[in-house]
Amino acid sequence: MKKIFGLACASLSLLAFSCAKTESDTVKIGGIAPLSGNVAVYGVECKNGIDLAVEEINAAGGINGKKVEFICEDDEGSPDKTVNAFKKLTTKDGVKIIIGSLTSGCTQAITTLSQAGKVLQIAPAATAYSITDAGNYIFRACFIDPFQGTVGGKFAAANLGCKRAGILYDIGNDYSVGLTDNFKAAFTENGGEIVAVESYATGDKDFNAQLTKIKSANPDIVYLPDYYGTVALIAKQLRAQGIDCPIVGADGWDGLTGNAGDEVLNGYYSNHYAADSTEEAVQKFVSSFNEKYGKEPNSFAALGYDAVYMLKDAIEKAGTSDVQKVREAFEATDGNYVTGHLTFDAHRDPVKSAVMLEIVKAADGKIATAYKATVNP
Repeated sequence: MKKIFGLACASLSLLAFSCAKTESDTVKIGGIAPLSGNVAVYGVECKNGIDLAVEEINAAGGINGKKVEFICEDDEGSPDKTVNAFKKLTTKDGVKIIIGSLTSGCTQAITTLSQAGKVLQIAPAATAYSITDAGNYIFRACFIDPFQGTVGGKFAAANLGCKRAGILYDIGNDYSVGLTDNFKAAFTENGGEIVAVESYATGDKDFNAQLTKIKSANPDIVYLPDYYGTVALIAKQLRAQGIDCPIVGADGWDGLTGNAGDEVLNGYYSNHYAADSTEEAVQKFVSSFNEKYGKEPNSFAALGYDAVYMLKDAIEKAGTSDVQKVREAFEATDGNYVTGHLTFDAHRDPVKSAVMLEIVKAADGKIATAYKATVNP
């Protein structure tokens, strides 16, 4: 009996050693993103950026000599499915680092779970202020809505010289509400007047009643803080009503140029980087992305790419993949990335610049973006 017990213990020890060895041979990173559904363009592009970074890092020898293994789950833009993806990654796959999700609602659905399980969570593009409230294991790679709304308000008043703003926003969307509140404050602080504020419900398709009221207020700028699919619908109806003033928005517009026409010209939005930047890091990234995917990367691709390289820097600084030590090193991030120079404040939000992009018609007749201005924190 003792012999059998000893053999069993030896077998268990060998199994444990084998498992530990497998774990130590790779740096395992989980990902959660909407790879299908209404905002799939965000998730697919972000995953493309992450995949490119992982490919580059592994080709260069990995992190501390270990290959990066990236396991990504599709949450379809649904908070419930984000939770399911989190549970799968952390239990079945044994992941202790997660990049995701993309939208604020989906990301918020797992922050408490991440903190409780000491899972390092990096949100590439969730801009709602409360995302990092859950605790010190939650970070993000993007700037936040208060800053982004402020950027839009300052830009409309100072750069465009607008005096009268109309706003049309989604009353049931925290992203849209947060941007609206901060745009209002910044626009008025910079000498502007809010002359009309109208709202709609998530999923609405007809905005003509609200736009009629906005038109009657005679604004010289209309702020549209929503995602590209909804903004494309609003812009068509807005121009059809003869509202030809500038329209301004935020990073949710990324993807608009591929899903709208001339109606979005004279449009501007805050974003995380400009693909036409002359910065060496940006040019290298854009070139590599275009070579791999045959198209120009949007900001979600850049943010996903940066999240991986920020993790690489932190793991190398920690000298280990131990999540607690990596978290400490990640918090001390101070470096230059594709979306700019980045450090973290006490709320674990990035301190970084924002750019304003103008929607233009390119030489080939296609709708595109061009760098317009940089706004510093």
